[in-house]
Amino acid sequence: MKRICAILLAALLGAFSAQISAQGVKKPGKLAPKPLFRDPVHDGAADPTLIYNRSMHEWWMFYTNRRADLATDVPKDVTWVHRTRIGIAVSKDKGATWTYRGEAQIPYGKDDYTHWAPDIVYWKGLYDMFLTIVPGTFKDWNAPREIIHLQSSDLENWKFISKLDVGSERIIDPSLYQMDSGTWRIWYKDEADKSHIHYADSPDLVNWTARGTAVSDRGSEAPKVFRWSGRYWLITDAWHGLGVYYSDDLEHWTVQAQNLLATPGTMPTDRSIGHHCDVIVNGDRVFIYYFTHLVNEDADPKIPHSSSHTVLQVAELELKDGQLYAARDAQTLVDLGPN
Repeated sequence: MKRICAILLAALLGAFSAQISAQGVKKPGKLAPKPLFRDPVHDGAADPTLIYNRSMHEWWMFYTNRRADLATDVPKDVTWVHRTRIGIAVSKDKGATWTYRGEAQIPYGKDDYTHWAPDIVYWKGLYDMFLTIVPGTFKDWNAPREIIHLQSSDLENWKFISKLDVGSERIIDPSLYQMDSGTWRIWYKDEADKSHIHYADSPDLVNWTARGTAVSDRGSEAPKVFRWSGRYWLITDAWHGLGVYYSDDLEHWTVQAQNLLATPGTMPTDRSIGHHCDVIVNGDRVFIYYFTHLVNEDADPKIPHSSSHTVLQVAELELKDGQLYAARDAQTLVDLGPN
């Protein structure tokens, strides 16, 4: 009882502090809960990507829904992270709270295919999704991977366009950015090259030219590229928190000394390292959406393999002495405008 009261008091104090802070710096927004979102089907929400639904005037979040409730004691059996379907959650309050909507209807492959980590952009009146596909359900990590391109006018009905051809059959985790020239650039993890982050360019999102390695100081995955505060930023899941790089030209990257979200937080459900993120730039504010495992104090002894269960979180990014910092222990006031 004392522990529960202490947690409730800390949450109330945190909310009060966040409101005072927000008033002090005049930051608008609604207080986001922790966790931000839990998947009601398998409780394995991960790898979020956000997109603004222009016709419905609300934010949609597509995420990998790992089958956490099917995890087993068999060593190295990762069947439960295969045969997954992409979940969809919707926010009607500018990205602060989210409601489960269902599964993305992806017209590709067989029933046992695996869907991971999409990225979605809006261009020329259509939504373009780039989605990681594993052609089957596997017990280990030794399987082909590919990235496919789909298109939709409403975020609900998708049409297969093409397969990303960059010369490797082991690619995952696409991240897209349109450069000032109009050229599209995509970053992805190439498992055939020591899990380094590679990139390719396209004039039309269909025909791609592989450009080689973007960063190779370590293996990582889940690249995310955005521009903020006069720099380009590249965030990756380095498995020890999120690696951060910055660049002036999208070609030459400098690594930041400290990883983001590498130190477990102090708030319930956010007390493990952060993984695979999306970043939304909203004027002079930037929000990072990421996932965490439910471990240690957050593990539920009544649930088998509780640490396999994952939840989504949000924090505001800050710039301190030229370095990115995620304010994960602060209550987050979210206010996403149309994007």
